[in-house]
Amino acid sequence: MTITAINPATGETIATHDEMSPGDVSDIIEGAHAAFLEWRETDFGDRSILMGRAAEILRARRMEYAELMAREMGKPLTGGIAEVEKCAWVCEYYAENAHYFLADEIVESDASRSYAAHRPLGVILAVMPWNFPLWQVFRFAAPALMAGNAGVLKHASNVPGSALAIEEVFRDAGFPENIFRTLLIGSRQVQAVIENPMVAAATLTGSTQAGQAVAAAAGHALKKTVLELGGSDPYIVLEDADLDLAVESCVTSRLINSGQSCIAAKRFIVVEPVLEEFEKRFVERMRAAKMGDPLDPETAVGPQAREDLRDELHRQVTGSVEKGARLLLGGSIPDGPGAFYPPTVLAGVARGMPAYDEELFGPVAAIIPARDEDEAVAIANDSVFGLGAAVFTRDVERGETIAADRLDAGACFVNSLVKSDPRLPFGGIKGSGYGRELSRHGILEFVNVKTVFVA
Repeated sequence: MTITAINPATGETIATHDEMSPGDVSDIIEGAHAAFLEWRETDFGDRSILMGRAAEILRARRMEYAELMAREMGKPLTGGIAEVEKCAWVCEYYAENAHYFLADEIVESDASRSYAAHRPLGVILAVMPWNFPLWQVFRFAAPALMAGNAGVLKHASNVPGSALAIEEVFRDAGFPENIFRTLLIGSRQVQAVIENPMVAAATLTGSTQAGQAVAAAAGHALKKTVLELGGSDPYIVLEDADLDLAVESCVTSRLINSGQSCIAAKRFIVVEPVLEEFEKRFVERMRAAKMGDPLDPETAVGPQAREDLRDELHRQVTGSVEKGARLLLGGSIPDGPGAFYPPTVLAGVARGMPAYDEELFGPVAAIIPARDEDEAVAIANDSVFGLGAAVFTRDVERGETIAADRLDAGACFVNSLVKSDPRLPFGGIKGSGYGRELSRHGILEFVNVKTVFVA
């Protein structure tokens, strides 16, 4: 089997790699484990110096890596530059804060001294998707390495260049040679990697189905997992919302990464008093987004990552229209090469339509009417997913109550689009997975919280 990268804007093959053999994979894991045994003895000061160098390298190569992502999965260039900068930020954040997060916690007991210590687990497997080829990995790798773990990466098969670039960053920053390695393998080998006795835990960002498979394999092997899975984030627009702010935030979130983001806004639940005006402004703003070459700095919407993904998105759009949704914008596959799909708006979306029930992983917006706040919240929670959610209202106290107490999701925002931030925990509930990345919560996921009792 080969690992092949294809430019989704042109259909041209960029690079082809032979898949690593099971023996090669075992050797890499063994090397990572040996590196871990030494790395865990280093102090936070030494680790933070190297992680700071990784941040410097990322910033120095931001254009190179942004262009790589544009070629491999179609990410618009401006989004790629921002992604690389964010990776540098998360490296700096954990370089500065890991020693605080993992400090011993003194606990009063009948011992002369007792405390909770935080010690690394070992080699952590990361199974990562193509949509944010660098960020998804660095938000795991920065805390995992700063905690003293080693990492092995099974990246999506359409972004092998990005996978190798991440390994390159850590190597060039001066980390031990095998402390972070890329495995160029297909999904068939993942179970064997999880079962390898030198692999201590696994984390996955991807589809619900992929999460179920990894969780099942890890559960059988009694190994810890963190899963960040799909999402169908609802954005509630109430009657007292600032519509300019709401429309700008909703469109920006829907078109992030050409719509290919787990935490992109997907369902827009708008109360009837402002529904007509919201639809009008929303369509105008979506129509203005330029679709085209991801290497053009003016492009807002690039191609979808693969043609099969584009075709599946189109099936969801046509299936929703057949069941009664109104097509306000887009909805047709353009002529010419590339996996392009235009910004598309569906209105009158209701339960039973693909746009209501399924995740739309592309630049397609589903507008759902609601009578009032209560119905809007009920619709927002009527989903198998629970990753992010947002509410727009001029009454900030009202919005905070909805976000904190009424919405079923892992990240709930008021008058803002949902976004990840190294300082805040990130993750979902229900079909969106479990566990948390980022912040102190993220670094604690892959450590042994060890009780130390001195009589």
